[in-house]
Amino acid sequence: MGRPVKGIVGGIILLAALAGAVGWYLQRDNGQSLAYRTAAVKRGNLQVSISATGTVEPEEVIDVGAQIAGQILSFGQDANGKTVDYGSIVAAGTVLAKIDDSLYSADMAQAEAQVQSAKASVQRAEADLGQLQAKLQQAERDWQRAQKLGPSEALAEATFDAYKSANDTAVANVAVGRAAILQAKASQAQAEALLRRSQRNLGYCTITSPVKGVIIDRRVNIGQTVVASLNAPSLFLIAKDLNRMQVWVAVNEADIGKIRPGQAVTFTVDAFAGETFKGEVGKIRLNASMTQNVVTYTVEVVTDNSSGRLLPYLTANVQFILNRSSNVLLVPNAALRFKPTTEQVAPEFRETASNPDEGKGKTREAQRPAAGPAAGSENLSTRGELWLPDGDYVRPLAVRVGLSDGTVTEVAGEQLTDGLAVVTGMQPVASTKTDTSNPFTPTFPRGGSSAGGGRPR
Repeated sequence: MGRPVKGIVGGIILLAALAGAVGWYLQRDNGQSLAYRTAAVKRGNLQVSISATGTVEPEEVIDVGAQIAGQILSFGQDANGKTVDYGSIVAAGTVLAKIDDSLYSADMAQAEAQVQSAKASVQRAEADLGQLQAKLQQAERDWQRAQKLGPSEALAEATFDAYKSANDTAVANVAVGRAAILQAKASQAQAEALLRRSQRNLGYCTITSPVKGVIIDRRVNIGQTVVASLNAPSLFLIAKDLNRMQVWVAVNEADIGKIRPGQAVTFTVDAFAGETFKGEVGKIRLNASMTQNVVTYTVEVVTDNSSGRLLPYLTANVQFILNRSSNVLLVPNAALRFKPTTEQVAPEFRETASNPDEGKGKTREAQRPAAGPAAGSENLSTRGELWLPDGDYVRPLAVRVGLSDGTVTEVAGEQLTDGLAVVTGMQPVASTKTDTSNPFTPTFPRGGSSAGGGRPR
């Protein structure tokens, strides 16, 4: 019983192997072959640029704040006679808002009263000085007469000493009177300074525009109380001139070395799809910022906004133009990267092909058709190679390579023309087979199986 079982098992294994072989053959013959994928050489314009994202900003912005605390009572009127609000056009000195001035008016009245009191004190001190000077004159005359008589029977010694003391006292009183005048005048100056301060605080209750411009932000409402302590609270944001705008662009540190002042820039905004705006680099700020270990620099791009279409704080997609080429031949970058194997190269060029057994699948630099002059472009400074389809094979074409935007590259050569097909890679192509109603019945291709060792058809 053991041997028949082993024979049956061996037969099953043999049949399975045969079925697998037949299936492999059918799958190979009914599978896919390879063909060359090509693209046409096109003539056009090429622009090499650096892409970045930025924000449209007014060129000069004034932040109007409050220097005192109080409640907002009312808003002023703009150039059109309307209440000041977002987008209002204002001139220098236009009243923007008024703050409750009750306390500051009372302070100013008190300061004025103190000034008047100080002036009166000065006048009284001056009058007192006049009295003291008169007493001094009387004391001086008495003392002079006492000195002529001297201590004698006609003038007692005590009286003599009294005249001398009265004279000295009068002199001291005059000095005190003059000092009182100086003190009164100092008090008057202090009261006048407090008056000026109270007047200035009262003036701060009226918020005016320091420049001519457009209000792009109003940050308070009527009835709101503003508190000015260490920092002045911001009430209005005024753009001085919206005819010139800036785009603040964050540029990666790897690209900042390619940016220079005066460089041409184009940008788009989502608000106006399909429209391209122009500008130029104005300034590169040196205070870099780091976000997630990525260092970026802020670049200021200046642009004209005479049309008024650009609005503050729009997101801009910016292109810093590094170089341009106009009316040149362009090929996809994949065409320059394509390297065929030796079997794919036309027979007349195989002598210069590399050994496919090396596994690199590349061709060595050898004698190829000359690329010719650089077609008048200073950018075409690098040699390159394109491959042209030649039946079942490909043949090389030497070219000169110029600018590239990452998708297409500028090329030039004597045999290079607009519309010429160049190879960019390989693509699978399904083989045509005879249909059969029974999927389990093997079919064989007409004319036999294909040969060529995997060579593209």
